[in-house]
Amino acid sequence: MGDVQQTTASGRVTTGVLVFDGDCGFCTWSADRLRQWSRGALVAVPWQWADLAALGLTAEECRSAVQYVEDGRASTGGAAVARALQRCREPWRSIGMVLGAPALSAMLEAAYAAVAANRYRLPGATPACRLR
Repeated sequence: MGDVQQTTASGRVTTGVLVFDGDCGFCTWSADRLRQWSRGALVAVPWQWADLAALGLTAEECRSAVQYVEDGRASTGGAAVARALQRCREPWRSIGMVLGAPALSAMLEAAYAAVAANRYRLPGATPACRLR
């Protein structure tokens, strides 16, 4: 993965990297949409293949929710989705800006939790999408 991300001299990741569950068909489908909508402005990689140490993430963090790392800062869950959308073309960028507003953070995280808990029922889902 080192060739698809930019880092500073200190090793901090500067390119937007979405880290998702590669065993989940719905997660893979969603990451592919974000990758397309971003037109190369973000990288999406399954956590199972990612250099988690370089991203400052742990396997447990990645098992529990989607992660987004940019400029050395990681976001998780709904906040990660909002930040990834902000790297996409319109209208997705504006949607990401709205979703990322502090006033909506509790609602966004509740919606993310509901989707994550039911991801095995969504398009592209596989049996691996069921959360333990």
